Amino acid sequence: MAQRGRPGLSPRRKAELSKRWRAGESVSDIARALEKNVGSIFGVLRLRGGIAPPQRKRSHRALTRGDREEISRGLAAGLSQRQIAVRIGRTPSTVSREVSRNGAETRYRADGADEKAWDRAKRPKKCLLATNHKLRAVVAKKLQAQWSPQQISGWLKTTFPKSPDLQISHEAIYQTLFVQTRGALKKELQYHLRSGRVLRHARTATRKGQTRYRIIDAVSISDRPPVIEDRSVPGHWEGDLLCGARNSQIATLVERTSRFTLLVKVPRRDALTVAKAMSKQIRSLPAKLRKNVTLDRGPEFAAHKKFSVSANVKVYFCDPQSPWQRGTNENTNRLLRQYFPDGMDLSQFSQADLNRVVLRLNQRPRKTLYYKTPASTLHEGLR
Repeated sequence: MAQRGRPGLSPRRKAELSKRWRAGESVSDIARALEKNVGSIFGVLRLRGGIAPPQRKRSHRALTRGDREEISRGLAAGLSQRQIAVRIGRTPSTVSREVSRNGAETRYRADGADEKAWDRAKRPKKCLLATNHKLRAVVAKKLQAQWSPQQISGWLKTTFPKSPDLQISHEAIYQTLFVQTRGALKKELQYHLRSGRVLRHARTATRKGQTRYRIIDAVSISDRPPVIEDRSVPGHWEGDLLCGARNSQIATLVERTSRFTLLVKVPRRDALTVAKAMSKQIRSLPAKLRKNVTLDRGPEFAAHKKFSVSANVKVYFCDPQSPWQRGTNENTNRLLRQYFPDGMDLSQFSQADLNRVVLRLNQRPRKTLYYKTPASTLHEGLR
């Protein structure tokens, strides 16, 4: 039967996801490696707050697959359960329970019995805060007072040194907070933690060596020709993304001299998609209007080399955390919020919708242009 909906992750791929997360990879990097949507990867991590589930293993006291195969062979050979128990070194009662719960002597199969035993072993033990109501109340009260789990754990040990039932490790508090399936502490208590995170990161997690947060071979804005600063010649642009709800976004391009604006529909935020969409829009302009573009250092512009070659423009980057170096673009984005308020899902707009918005914006007079419109100013600059 055909599978409905989006296929999930197999146990093997979930294990790979956990391994990559513990190694410090980002959600986006993991999504690309596993060829899944970013939201799907985040959803899997969110179920346990970024904490990998413990690896399952059999108890040393449980029957092994080899024991069950020996039981199956013994039954087929007509041996008594007592004789089989002697052969595998178990008590007769153990063999009797194993056979009765898995089809009796005539229907016992080792493989099926082993699989059923593995499934039945999924009986998660309730965590300490789920069973100790007094301790849970104390921990919740201290979390609401913005105490860290480590402070709570240390305070409990010094305040109740002779009461082990009122002591708990800070790691147990963290795990109960982030693994919501435990159902002991409310999700809202996470937001009292200083980090404000909804996912836990491994202690060894690091961004060192990752390129996601760095723009490779970026040409600094300080290397931009001085002629761009005086806004006397058109063709110099500033670019950014206007972000909305549900991971939606629109690329914005603003010409520095005329404040003429272009909007580009961007279906996804990954660097290659952004570069492809922006280069297609830039290529629709006359050659004299395609000189250069200044961008910020967001990871969505990591494919700037492909964009530069495809659109035949030079690309410069602002200094980190310096949005005023793209002041024209920042001011235009504020104007655009009149049409695209914060919290709006921007994916609902087609490119035709965006073109209608920029037509209205480019025909509005601007004080900085002495009340001329961006469209008329750009037209004059092209004469």
